[in-house]
Amino acid sequence: MKQQSTLYFATVVHCTDDPWQSGDAAVQVLKNGYLKVTDGLVESVGLEADLTADELQQCSQVDYRRYIITPGFIDGHLHYPQTQVIASYGTELLEWLEKFTFPAEAKFEDETHARTSAEFFIKELLRNGTTTGFVFATIHSQSVEAIFTAASNVNMRLGSGKVMMDRNCPENLRDTPESGFEESQYLIDKWHGRDRLMYVVTPRFAPTSSEVQLEFSSRLLHENEGVYLQSHVAESKAEVAWVAELFQWSRSYLDVYDHYGLLGERSIYGHCIYLDDNDLKRMSDSGTVAAFCPTSNLFLGSGLFDLAGIREKGVRTVMATDVGGGTSFSMLRTADEAYKVTRMAGGTATPLQLFFELTLGGARSLAIDDKVGNFKSGKEADFVVLDLHVTEVLSQRVELANSIADMMFALIILGDDRCTVATHLMGREVYSRN
Repeated sequence: MKQQSTLYFATVVHCTDDPWQSGDAAVQVLKNGYLKVTDGLVESVGLEADLTADELQQCSQVDYRRYIITPGFIDGHLHYPQTQVIASYGTELLEWLEKFTFPAEAKFEDETHARTSAEFFIKELLRNGTTTGFVFATIHSQSVEAIFTAASNVNMRLGSGKVMMDRNCPENLRDTPESGFEESQYLIDKWHGRDRLMYVVTPRFAPTSSEVQLEFSSRLLHENEGVYLQSHVAESKAEVAWVAELFQWSRSYLDVYDHYGLLGERSIYGHCIYLDDNDLKRMSDSGTVAAFCPTSNLFLGSGLFDLAGIREKGVRTVMATDVGGGTSFSMLRTADEAYKVTRMAGGTATPLQLFFELTLGGARSLAIDDKVGNFKSGKEADFVVLDLHVTEVLSQRVELANSIADMMFALIILGDDRCTVATHLMGREVYSRN
């Protein structure tokens, strides 16, 4: 079969290395550049002037010369059933769960509600340039079926799983260790590795799972090759105190998960604010991923995540919106708040380090950098087209930018979903603002 190739002309920006280690040289900028996509995969990037006459004649062409193209953004932790309760007026974490989250999740017993919610959620991610997400569903199997179906319909790379809760939650959102295990295993067998989907074992957090359920979670993680695990740890002081009461034998909140074999290179924990040096060493040694959720942590008043400090200790990190505790689907808005939180926590992050976290850094932490994260030849062609002149303020600021770092900083601080001109999954346009 003849291969289908398309040339996309734009300023192409992507990370070839880690700016935390290599500085600005880790980011490649190709003004008057091109991205060549063949059968959904990146074939090459380069300068338009270096293309041969044969290439220009043989390929379809798309003109994005007014814009920049970057790899699609990666969101490492968010809750699709909480879309409707985003921006619900403020309480702290545990009260917020009781007042808003659990009632919203109970509605997903209805398959129609699950389907329409999942479809809207996927569209919203794409509208914001997010092309990979690790997503919590609800206790209901149909909620997982719905989100996987919606993602599969657009060929999106997405991880999700059935929430497991067998205590300390409403009766109508409670499973048992046995039913949670059996339903999760069924969903793994049906969905994991299908299209671009990844199953994620999902005990909500330690307080809502009994020790038996955590043991079953460990079995699911270790008995099914390539599956992930996602949960929450050390998000608020009240939550940490509650875990200490429930698991009096444990050294720390993280130690509960460690005891059951739930740390590792495919384990992703949201928040990670109140961890001590021993915890961070265990995360680093095990390769466990910390999901940084700045807008959620600020909105719920949970605390400040020390991105620079945690990275210095060797912990893998991924940026995350944490919708609906988080207040925006936009990874640009999330990076904006991440910069401020990092400064308030006593550290700093450069514009290109933040861009890395949204793209190649997130892919590396999630062990999918062989597939996405930059425009290395052979990777899946997930990318977003961004307009730096969509607002007058951003346009005027960009005009004064004297470096790629300065330009990207303006985009991060002033940009939002309005900047998204188009989003492509494996080369196919799946969102256009026009």
